[in-house]
Amino acid sequence: MESAHNINVDMSVRIGALELRNPVMTGSGTFAAGREYAEFMDLGRLGAVVTKGVSLNPWAGNASPRIAETASGMLNSIGLQNPGVESFCANDLAWLAEQDVPVIVNVSGHSLAEYVAVTERLDAEDAIDALELNISCPNVDEGGMAFGTSCAAAADVTRAVRAATGKTLIVKLSPNVTDIAEIARSVEAEGADAVSLINTLLGMAIDTDTWRPKLARTVGGLSGPAIKPVAVRMVWQVASAVSVPVVGMGGIMNAEDAVEFMLAGATAVAVGTGNFVDPATTMHVVDGLERYCRERGIDRVSALTGALKR
Repeated sequence: MESAHNINVDMSVRIGALELRNPVMTGSGTFAAGREYAEFMDLGRLGAVVTKGVSLNPWAGNASPRIAETASGMLNSIGLQNPGVESFCANDLAWLAEQDVPVIVNVSGHSLAEYVAVTERLDAEDAIDALELNISCPNVDEGGMAFGTSCAAAADVTRAVRAATGKTLIVKLSPNVTDIAEIARSVEAEGADAVSLINTLLGMAIDTDTWRPKLARTVGGLSGPAIKPVAVRMVWQVASAVSVPVVGMGGIMNAEDAVEFMLAGATAVAVGTGNFVDPATTMHVVDGLERYCRERGIDRVSALTGALKR
């Protein structure tokens, strides 16, 4: 048998019509459009760049303070601040189109009509390879998580967006629900090509000197290593419930974390909060995944997906 260390590992994975050179992508909202990170790393080594949420019109985001550090994680209440879809296409997308990396755009909206309008606008852009439908942001009062916490609402928005685009459609699910698997099944039934999970868990922190919340909005989204066991469990539940690919995320800081998600059933993974700790975290995960497979004589990374032993 060929020496395990000489093995060539096929790192490619597939999500819908999307071929990724490896399973590692960026978590929406933690990487902007990649421009700030490009000086620290080669974007062309990523599986895909997932952009920050894009809405129809500019969103100002929430008041400050809107980030608070917590034990093994962070709370954020950014509120999907972005310059709107036209500005995104003219500036960020124009730059991304010149990079050698698949582009997945996260779609946000206050209403079903807004989600559809943004989707229609983005569908016209050849530089976009896939859309990630954000029905799980906990930091906006209208839209966002409101669409992701009931099967009927999640199905409605997925059906409407599916009708508006032929691109690969990933639906990002909220963990702030009783049964995430039934939400996953409802969006799969309406044409989602994949699901991504988890978005942040709803949390809060209090300043014991001032007796005030640490975030201006009181509550925010908890991310980072603290949520990883919950995320792995939900990915396992969802992967067991649907036949479409699952993109797993939630506290991935290294390759071993990514392997856990893949064994639980994820086809690909996304690194979010880790990008704030070290801008090159995604590169460490890519290299570490390949090394993990090579050391174990695994010739394709996709063999990890769902390989959990019971």
